Amino acid sequence: MTRLPRPVSPRFSPGSVSRFVVLAAALAVAAPAALAQVVPPGQPTPPAPGQAVKPNPANGRIIAQRWCAECHVVSPEQTRAKADVPTFAAIAAKGGISEEALRRFLMNPHPVMPDMQLGRTEAADLAAYIETQAR
Repeated sequence: MTRLPRPVSPRFSPGSVSRFVVLAAALAVAAPAALAQVVPPGQPTPPAPGQAVKPNPANGRIIAQRWCAECHVVSPEQTRAKADVPTFAAIAAKGGISEEALRRFLMNPHPVMPDMQLGRTEAADLAAYIETQAR
């Protein structure tokens, strides 16, 4: 039977232990900032982990410009779109459409619209942005 060598236990000098403690403390302070997600300009900002998700119209605007502006007029600055589709302002101005109903509509594919496969957060952000266009 072959015997495996015994693991060598590291021997720490008092100086190496204090360097380890200082390093561990520095990492504990720097880790949250280092782990923060960097979002490139023009990309929707994801919610912080464990945070309640509140619809973000600014993210909805980014999504609208990326996915919807080819067919819909999504902002007052946009000058052209397809003639036979409603503008976001017209959609928002319709009475009786709640932000929740709009969010559910955006989550389901429809034959006229492409299947964007929006997540809940994206659909909520887009619905919140459309609601801002009524003002």
